[in-house]
Formats: sequence, C-alpha cells, structure tokens
Amino acid sequence: MNTSIDLSNLFQKRQAESRSLSSENPDGKKGGGGMATKKTSLTPGAWEQAIHLGRGWKISPCRPIKAGETITLMDHEGPGVIRHMWITFEQKWRRHLIMRIYWDGEKQPSVECPIGDFMCQSWNKNQNIRGLAINVNPSGGMNCFFPMPFRKHARITVENDALHEMTHFFYTLNYTLEPVPEDSLYFHAQFRRTNPVPYKDVYTILDGVRGHGHYVGTFMSWQQNSAGWWGEGEIKMYLDGDKDWPTICGTGTEDYFGGAWCFDENNFSGPYFGFQHVVGKSQQTGARMTLYRFHLQDPVFFKKDLRITMQALGWRDQGFPNARFHALQDDIASVAYWYQTLPAAPLAPLPDRDHREIV
Repeated sequence: MNTSIDLSNLFQKRQAESRSLSSENPDGKKGGGGMATKKTSLTPGAWEQAIHLGRGWKISPCRPIKAGETITLMDHEGPGVIRHMWITFEQKWRRHLIMRIYWDGEKQPSVECPIGDFMCQSWNKNQNIRGLAINVNPSGGMNCFFPMPFRKHARITVENDALHEMTHFFYTLNYTLEPVPEDSLYFHAQFRRTNPVPYKDVYTILDGVRGHGHYVGTFMSWQQNSAGWWGEGEIKMYLDGDKDWPTICGTGTEDYFGGAWCFDENNFSGPYFGFQHVVGKSQQTGARMTLYRFHLQDPVFFKKDLRITMQALGWRDQGFPNARFHALQDDIASVAYWYQTLPAAPLAPLPDRDHREIV
C-alpha cells in the first residue's frame, strides 16, 4: 500500500474513495452535497439570496462561529488520508481562530495552532505563498497540502477565541477513505510565541517531542525591536538525547530559510523557502516579516526525541571590521510541523489570547 500521490504515480489504480467536507456538505456524505434548505443552512441569510434560483444554488456556503464557540469540522472514522484543506476568513481573526486536530481517539490534540500562522499568514495581513505544503492565493485563500493519514479516527475543531462573533468562515476539507500502511506517521503542528525574547535567551521552536518521526517544516513571524540586521541567529536541532550541543547547527537565520547575505532586502516565495516584508522594511525598528522552510526533500529524522531552537542575533555596531554581534529582544512566533508515532507527549500550552495578540 502506498498512499503518496505525485506525477510519477498519478496514473495508478487505487482503492480509495474521495470525500469532501464543507458548509454545503458538513457530514461529507456520499451524494450529500448542496442539499441545504432554509432550515438546515449554516449560512444566515443565504436562503434569501438564492431562493429565486431554488435548492442547490449556494444555500449554505459558509458558517458563523460565535465568540468562545468551538465547532467541529470533521469527526470521521478511518482509515483515510486528509489531502487538502482550503480555508478563508477575514484577516483580523487569524490569530483568534484555533484549529485542533485529534488522531485515533487521542484526548490531546496533535495540532493546535491559530489558523493564520498554520497557513503561513501573520501580522493580520495577506501574504501570497507559493509553497508546496502551504499555498496562499489572492486574497487570503489559504491551502494546506500536508498529507494527514489516520487509521481509526480523525477529529478537527475550530475555536473562536475572539471577543466577537465571526460571521463568515469558509472551508473545504478533501480526504480519501483508503487503507493506511502500518508504518504511517501522524501529522503534528504547534504554535509558539515569545514577545519579547529575553536578552541572551534563545527562542524555542519545538521542545518536548517524544517518539519516532521526522521534522518537515518551520514558519516564523518576526518583529525586530531594534534597527540593523537581525538575522545572524543559528538554528539548532537536538536529536535523540542531545543535551548541551546539537547534532544540527545552522550558520544564520537567512541561511536556514534558503537565502543569503541578508536576503538583499528582497521578498521571495518558492516551493520550499520564503521570506516577506509584511510591515515596514527589514533592518528598521518595528519591521515585521514572515519566513518559512519546508523540509520536504530533507526531513530531519529522529528516533526518540527532538528539540529545536533559533537564536535572535544581529549586529550591535555598524560596519566592519569593528561590528559585534547583538543578542536581540525581538517579537517572534512560530509554527513547527512534523510527523511522529502515537501516543505523543502533550503539546506545550497554547499562549492565551493576550499573549497571541498582534498590536
């Protein structure tokens, strides 16, 4: 059994059944899409807009989520593979809508992230992303292509942790019902934020991972709180019992994210790497940026445990040869993406609304 799909095997016959979840088919039933009536529509007012066309004409395209409410997008038996997520909603809610994913009846989530950061969006502004794993298109169409296999059960919830109702939440989850190989790992993702990073502390991207798996991606949103170049920090990956010293040690922040020489102040977005100025210009106090790297061709493998940190490091003085490194106190948030065996160690507590807030 091979659940992977790419151009090299797209033509192969498969024992799979396609299903899709949306507000027009919230149960994902076969032959169950577009059946909403005025009584069953999840979209207030949609019936009045479409009544002249009749049933089946966009009666339930989206749904509201009340303040403090948690809705369930998926609660389905396996085996199967989630293959694509499409989500869109207003920018101002992106740190307030929390997605959680639970695999095979686990009580604790394997994914717990604000949807915006999960989709490589931060600072309450649209950023077009051309990555293979995450793809975001105008204007705020957020897509995830990380395959997510499950053997017994998959449950996905979205919590509105804002103080106000969100009236228009659009989503489509495409998945297949099919056998899943015994050696398949489970997708995980976690959000963290430190604002500001204490002086001479390192920023922690991921910690406390226990199990067998591989690391597949990093998203970071970064606000510099001082002027000058900010991206000299080294990423460090501690594998399988590493204590004080890591097995993998980078040479600079822009190096890890696939660039060089301070990115030459250019935005870019590619299949595996990306960097964007979102607010202001890099090297100016208050500049806000986003960065991503997907380890799709070079996963970081671990057999027992994993910890990942990033230094916040820049230049204290300008010009060579007298420049000195400067431990920064920047506002940094991140999402780590990885696959591993179950059961997994509990994720670190999600920062509360005030600690996630973008101001």
